[in-house]
Amino acid sequence: MQPRSTDAATWEAALLRLLEDVYTFARCGPRLHEDWAEDVCAVMERSVADPRGWSGSEWEMDEEGRRAYRPSYPFRAMNAEDIRDGIRPIKADAAVWLLASFAQEWWFEGSPIRFREDRDRVLSDARNVLDRFGPDATFWTSSDLAHTSDAPDFLARDLEGGHPFTDLMMDLGLIAVSADEVGVFWSFNAH
Repeated sequence: MQPRSTDAATWEAALLRLLEDVYTFARCGPRLHEDWAEDVCAVMERSVADPRGWSGSEWEMDEEGRRAYRPSYPFRAMNAEDIRDGIRPIKADAAVWLLASFAQEWWFEGSPIRFREDRDRVLSDARNVLDRFGPDATFWTSSDLAHTSDAPDFLARDLEGGHPFTDLMMDLGLIAVSADEVGVFWSFNAH
């Protein structure tokens, strides 16, 4: 990814356009530990706020599950080792493709990202969201496709899961890590 500046307005507009109509989770938190996977757990548990005060995105329907079961709902109760065991590294361009693919429904999508007329805008929004983490960020995914490649073409096929982090039918995640922040982006198929 080329270094670009992302401000709160650009971030929030891109996040809203990408993820407003699909069942997703998108939140960021500070890097407080040497092991960034501990910071990812804190974001999933919602025990930390976005260090920049920027908006995230998550479905209100999960609020009841957070009250009744655990703060990390719909995520399972996990520790840093569980996080690391379920993810693989991917290159920055693949991370953009993966985040862009979260804008589509899991099944029955009439126009997956690769066929949509607004494909370039969707990819631009995904790039704007991930630009927040800077050119030195690392990216990780739960996708099974990352077991054989660090640059899977997530736009070449329909969404499919990988290592499960929830008890839902399927889930697929992207983690962004910079020196100062972590971003957790997840797509869920709850059917």
